[in-house]
Amino acid sequence: MNLWPWILLACVLAYATKLLGYLVPAKLMDNPRMSRVAGTLTIGLLASLTIVNAMGSGNAVVLDARLGALVAAAIALALRAPFLVVVIVGAAAAAGLRLLGWG
Repeated sequence: MNLWPWILLACVLAYATKLLGYLVPAKLMDNPRMSRVAGTLTIGLLASLTIVNAMGSGNAVVLDARLGALVAAAIALALRAPFLVVVIVGAAAAAGLRLLGWG
């Protein structure tokens, strides 16, 4: 089966979605409720992508060093550490857990 027709269909759908966004009245987009909904959807999407990347391997759920790194980074964020420190803490946690054999 050729993948190119599906790629082209996805491109057309993405372009159509973007074009429909320009047709939404500006009055609707200036609504504070719409801003809250858009912000909430963004946070939910990023959270779900993070969890899928941290716990997914193919079609299976895997508990390994990535989950430990995510927890360590979340703790660093909760302690209001700078972003670079959060990244270093997450990487160090993953490295330490892998060194201990957690995968």
